[in-house]
Amino acid sequence: MGLFDRLRGARAPAAPAARIEPTVSGGPTGEDTPSGVQTPEAWLVTSYGRASSAGVRVNEGSALSLSAVMQALRVLTGVFAMTPLVYYRRTGNGGKERATGSPRYTLFHDRPNGFQTPFAFKELLLADICLAGRFAGFISRDYRQDPTVLTRLDPRGLGVNFHFDRQTGIEPFYDATLPDGTRDRFSADQVWHIPGFTRDGLTGIDPITYMREVLGGALATTEYANRFWANDAKPNVVLTSPNKIPREAKQEIKGDWDGRFAGAARAHGTAVLDQDLKPTFLSHDNEKAQHLETRIFQVSEVARALGVPPHLLFELSRSTNNNIEHQSLEFVIYHMMPHYTRVAEAATLAFAEPGCFYEFLPDALLKGDSKSRWEAYKAARELGALNVDEIRAAENRNAIGGAAGTAYLWPLNFYVAGTERPKSAGGAPKD
Repeated sequence: MGLFDRLRGARAPAAPAARIEPTVSGGPTGEDTPSGVQTPEAWLVTSYGRASSAGVRVNEGSALSLSAVMQALRVLTGVFAMTPLVYYRRTGNGGKERATGSPRYTLFHDRPNGFQTPFAFKELLLADICLAGRFAGFISRDYRQDPTVLTRLDPRGLGVNFHFDRQTGIEPFYDATLPDGTRDRFSADQVWHIPGFTRDGLTGIDPITYMREVLGGALATTEYANRFWANDAKPNVVLTSPNKIPREAKQEIKGDWDGRFAGAARAHGTAVLDQDLKPTFLSHDNEKAQHLETRIFQVSEVARALGVPPHLLFELSRSTNNNIEHQSLEFVIYHMMPHYTRVAEAATLAFAEPGCFYEFLPDALLKGDSKSRWEAYKAARELGALNVDEIRAAENRNAIGGAAGTAYLWPLNFYVAGTERPKSAGGAPKD
C-alpha cells in the first residue's frame, strides 16, 4: 500500500452508527378527540362529523355554511394575518432591534414558502387552530439548519406521539402525511406544531366536536327556515266537509288542490270548491314562534364560542356608538392577544436563536380615533417621552431626522426630585 493509499484510508469516514429509536408512546385518545386520526373510523368521524341532538350532522364544511361562523373566521384570521410577526434581537441595554438580516426574520415577515404570502400563511394558520384545534407545518432547512420554508400539513391527519425521559421530560414525535402523499414519523425539529386550547399539553381539543350542539342547533334552524320559505311561507290548508268522502275521492281532491295551488308559481290563486268543502287555514305566527329571536341568539352563541364580539358579526341589537369602540378594544386585548402570544411563543421556541424572539405588533389595532391619538402624542411629546421621529414612525410616516426629529423636550417647570432647582438667566430659581 502506497503513501496516498494510507492517507485515503486514514480519512475514510467511519460507518454511521445505528439509529436507536426511542420508546414512543401514543398520544391520548378519546371518543371526541381522536389522536392523529390514524384509524379508518377516526377518519370518517373527522370527514363527516357526528350528528347533533337536532339531527344535523356537524363537521367543518357544515359549520362553515353558517354565515356567523364564516364571518367570525374572516374577522379572526384576517385581523391575525394583517398583524406583523417580527423577529427581534435583544440589545445590551435591555432593548431590542429587528434582526432583518436573519432568514428567521424573512420566514414570517416576507416569505414563508414559495407560493404563499405572509398574510395567506398566517390566515391559514389561525383557521386551522380555530377549526381543528391545532396547526402543523413541515420545516425545510438549509445546510446551516436555518428554517427557510414552512409547508402547511393537514392538522386532522397529524398523529402526536411522545417519548418520556425522567431527565429531559417529554420529547414529541409526529406521524404526518406530506403533500406528496408520503407518510412518516418526524421529530420536533421537522414539524412545527401549535396546539390550541389543550387539556394534555400535546393535542388541542377539536372545537367543531365540542361545539357540535351549538352549531347543530343553528344549522337545524337554518334548514327549517329554508324549508319554510321554499313552501312560499304558505300555511297548511285543511279541507273539511259535513259529508263523508270516500278515500279515493280524498286523494283526488288533495291532488287537485295541490296541482292547482301548491308551489310558488301557483300561489295566491282563486279556489272554487264544491261538495260543501270549506278551507281552514292553519296559520303560523313567526313572531309568536320567535324565529327571528332564535336566529339572533344563535349568532350570539357562535360569537361566544369563537371569541368574537357580536357587533363584528353584524349583530347590533345591543350595541351603541359609544360602546362599540370599547368592544373593539376588548376584542384585541382579550381575544386576539392570546392568539398572538400563543403563536409568537411557539415560533420563538421552535426557531429563535439565543438572545432572539418573535413578537406580533398589534399597535395599529390599539390606536384610538384621530383626536384622542394626537392628544396622547402631544402629552408624550411635552413630557419628553417621545420625539417627533418616534411619533411619525407610529403614524407610518418617514423620519425628518436631525435635531428637529430626534430631540426630546423637557418641561421648564420640571426638575429632578432631591436636586437643586434650576436657575434662570438672572440667577433666580425658575418657576
